[in-house]
Amino acid sequence: MAVNWSLPFEEVIYPESDRIIDPKEYSKLHDLSVKNYRKFWEGIAKEIDWYEPWKKVLDDSNPPFYKWFAGGKLNACYLCVDRHANSWRKNKVALIWEGEPYADGGPVETRKLTFGDLYGEVNRVAYMLKNVYKLGRGDVIGIYLPMVTELPIIMLAAARIGVVFTVIFSGFGADAITERLNDSRAKLVITADGAWRAGKIIPLKGIMDKALAKATTVRDVLVVKRLDGKIGMTRKRDSWYHEILAKVPANARIEPERMRSEDPLYILYTSGTTGKPKGQVHDTGGYMTILHATMNWVFDIRPEDTYWCSADIGWVTGHSYIVFGPLMEGATGIMYEGSPIFPGPDRWASIIERYGVNVFYTSPTAIRGWMKFGDEHVKKHNTDSIRLMHSVGEPINPEAFRWFHGVVGKNKITFGSTWWMTETGGILISHLPGKALVPMKPGTNGLPIMGIDADILDEDGKSQKAGERGFLVIKNPWPGLSLTIHNNPERFKEVYFSKFPGCYYAGDYAVRDKDGYFWILGRSDEVIKVAGHRLGTYELESAIVQHSCVSEAAVVGVADEVKGEVPVAFIILKVGKKPSDSLRKEINSLIRENIGPIASLKDIYFVTRLPKTRSAKIMRRVIRAVVSGVPIGDITSLEDEASINEVKAAYLEFRGELSLKTAQQS
Repeated sequence: MAVNWSLPFEEVIYPESDRIIDPKEYSKLHDLSVKNYRKFWEGIAKEIDWYEPWKKVLDDSNPPFYKWFAGGKLNACYLCVDRHANSWRKNKVALIWEGEPYADGGPVETRKLTFGDLYGEVNRVAYMLKNVYKLGRGDVIGIYLPMVTELPIIMLAAARIGVVFTVIFSGFGADAITERLNDSRAKLVITADGAWRAGKIIPLKGIMDKALAKATTVRDVLVVKRLDGKIGMTRKRDSWYHEILAKVPANARIEPERMRSEDPLYILYTSGTTGKPKGQVHDTGGYMTILHATMNWVFDIRPEDTYWCSADIGWVTGHSYIVFGPLMEGATGIMYEGSPIFPGPDRWASIIERYGVNVFYTSPTAIRGWMKFGDEHVKKHNTDSIRLMHSVGEPINPEAFRWFHGVVGKNKITFGSTWWMTETGGILISHLPGKALVPMKPGTNGLPIMGIDADILDEDGKSQKAGERGFLVIKNPWPGLSLTIHNNPERFKEVYFSKFPGCYYAGDYAVRDKDGYFWILGRSDEVIKVAGHRLGTYELESAIVQHSCVSEAAVVGVADEVKGEVPVAFIILKVGKKPSDSLRKEINSLIRENIGPIASLKDIYFVTRLPKTRSAKIMRRVIRAVVSGVPIGDITSLEDEASINEVKAAYLEFRGELSLKTAQQS
């Protein structure tokens, strides 16, 4: 049984702009783009540089394995580097890098690369890969690096010569690395001696050595020197990156390979709650097309902009919106190495001020983390340079939206929440200040971008009306969609195209409002079914975060003999606020007021941290496992393992208190 969503948080905010259009007007334009989506995307693809035109806009002869701009030839590295280095942008700064180590009052560690610098560096690395390591089209390399400039340089160099790369997030452990290297059949691995994170050193080379003990295809290892270089090196296998590169001529040049549009650019593995990681294979032409579109429509990127996406390149957000998207458009991008709160919670605000960031792309978790420490750490820095902000990773709670829009954006600028996935390649649902600026609604993901036919379906595949919850699907193919799951095409069909034949199933629970805005309510496997009513984790958590004492919340469902499931919440309070029974009652009153008595929380637990991935997503399945007493499962993407112990301790302590009260009352 499903109930209509009452849109308890809906409000409309108009940014200071003379370009705002009515959502209904946008809908008319959008309908035209969807109706003629092949022709529409062909027009977008023509805006980027191709060596040879495509023979077919879309080869859909073997669905769902779609090939966009089939037969066309281009090179992703050329689009990001060469065409700028050979233009007026040669001396423009392409990348500004800042290291984590921070001397109070002293200079920070930085590196700046112009597009001309980038051209020289990328060519030399491409020369090394091709002539020293004998790598070429179709070969695979693994990259296990922290957020240092060598990471995008190596990705671009690989793309230049047709080598497929798989970036492995630098927070993964040995087993996760081995699995990815073996599945991708990587021949070369590039890692670092170590990395900085929250003031601590992460021994990346030591972790990689453990992984390589079981890796079957890796024959060579290159090590980037980030720290002091005091590590063990395996003879004949390991080499220092800087020593090999020093042997490459300073003026080395490698002509970009003319890649077919449908040729793989990279493999990126997504972790699921069950089964082995899924290696998403992304093409070249379709992927670069969706990035070109969204950099302009979503980020309204301009030649003078300094752009900062605060994600890690180990995730798809970093691939798309730190490396390929911004560089293709010739933007000046920022890379920051470490923790957002090191040495203090004002680190990110100081970066915004230091470099005059104009466009900022971050996560709801980071925003809620800022909220936890109050306004002062932001207000002591000047953030007036920002003209546009977006969030990514999870749905943003309205309260977090209002705080960030007010404190950082001064209640003036456009602030949106984007929806997309590793599998989609680029943003598919968003406010679009560069294409059609519609009014903002705190908490919504906005409208589908042009050319994307998104819908909400019930269990039977019937399209839902406004206010009716259901499953998010995309009904037409689009450029940027993953080609397949590496080595497992049947799983690709089963996971994404079997639940609703002919549609891409996103795995998200969502609702659409009367203006056509989409609201993501949580992953469909996290929906809580209370007495037949489906409740999304997002709407429950958003109600909780409205309380003035609350910084962040995670809600999960636990089994109940009468109702089937009931929600429980783990809550982080703002600095200086204390847990109490009266606070629990106030929070539950908010839930009842905003959503209804059916959503009342069975229990509330107070913690200081929640289990999250390094891509800033709350691992609700881990919390649910702790509360339900079942095995936790794979936690290779977990940022802080101690958070699990805190969740366990809070649960056991509170359950003990309840048991004691029950005994005293009886």
